[in-house]
Amino acid sequence: MPSVRPLFVVAGIGDGSGTGAATARLFARSGYRVALISRGPDYLNKLATELNQAGAEATAFPLNDYTPASIKSAFASIKSHWPSSPLRVAVFNAGYGVWKPFLDITEDEVRESIDTNVLAAFAFARAALLEFTKLELETPNDGGVAGDARKRGTLIFTGATASIRGNTTTSAFSAGKFAIRALSQSLAKEFGKQNIHVAHSIIDGGILTDRTKSQRKDPSWEANQDVRLDPNSIAKTYLHLVEQDSSAWAWEIDLRPAHEKW
Repeated sequence: MPSVRPLFVVAGIGDGSGTGAATARLFARSGYRVALISRGPDYLNKLATELNQAGAEATAFPLNDYTPASIKSAFASIKSHWPSSPLRVAVFNAGYGVWKPFLDITEDEVRESIDTNVLAAFAFARAALLEFTKLELETPNDGGVAGDARKRGTLIFTGATASIRGNTTTSAFSAGKFAIRALSQSLAKEFGKQNIHVAHSIIDGGILTDRTKSQRKDPSWEANQDVRLDPNSIAKTYLHLVEQDSSAWAWEIDLRPAHEKW
């Protein structure tokens, strides 16, 4: 194990049963220190406790909102908490969804969608990239637990079907997800030249979480891995993106269950 552990930060862990939490667990097992950013302090602290009890190093950094000021403050707190750990991986998994006919969507819902899906994504990316650009290329002793020695850091955005295709009730949601995809592509082209890997993941299908299980109330859907996405499998793909070497980086990857209609 390197003398200085690298740092992994994720924004958006929901109730602790989805993609953000699964990714935090996997990177914790892979030797990273884990910084958790989210608006739900109860779930956030519960996940941090779980990871620490399993032998990892994890800390919760709860937010009242996803404003740029709050995100900047969270990153400052992370840096203060682990001043010697280089930030190597950042995952923006936060989101806000509203699924309504266009004329039923309120101004407040549009504003929250833009604030969370666009402004927060810009602020998170800026904070992560400012840290990445300070780093030297990885060496065997600077915390390169997993990854390419030609890579300063990896920034991953979680997208959705709505990132590439609008539908009858997704006007506000798709507007935000389209924006994140465009942001990711722009950053990949700009910062790839500095050996910083930016990637966008399209999650095309239903994810198995506590919320989706309670909504569907369908044991067959839960049991059949061919019809739903497993957050642990998504996490493995995120780790794979981090481990890609600089001769073959993926900017975008789409994930769906085998029987998804697409």
